[in-house]
Amino acid sequence: MAYDPALADEIRARIGDHPGLVEKQMFGGIGFMINGNMAVGVSGGELMVRIGKEAHDEFVALPGARIFDLSARPVRGWLLVGSEGFATEAELDTWIDRGVLHAESLPPR
Repeated sequence: MAYDPALADEIRARIGDHPGLVEKQMFGGIGFMINGNMAVGVSGGELMVRIGKEAHDEFVALPGARIFDLSARPVRGWLLVGSEGFATEAELDTWIDRGVLHAESLPPR
């Protein structure tokens, strides 16, 4: 599956020169890793956001969000967010920040 390069560029610009940032091809898209932990990415035209199992129920209920289910096994703590969930710059920033903050909270890999 191809991914939206313009959305990837938006994420790249917003994360900036974060220490420990690495980009990695994954799930047919691109992931932005912080210290080896997935933070956020792009799959097709959707955001992939790792928010952690504890925050899953709260964030999956937000507009545009759904459980990450690109495989036969849905992953709790990871979300896909459709464009309606990040229609404004502020909403996009918020989702990116959620993923980055979660990745920063994890031990380096």
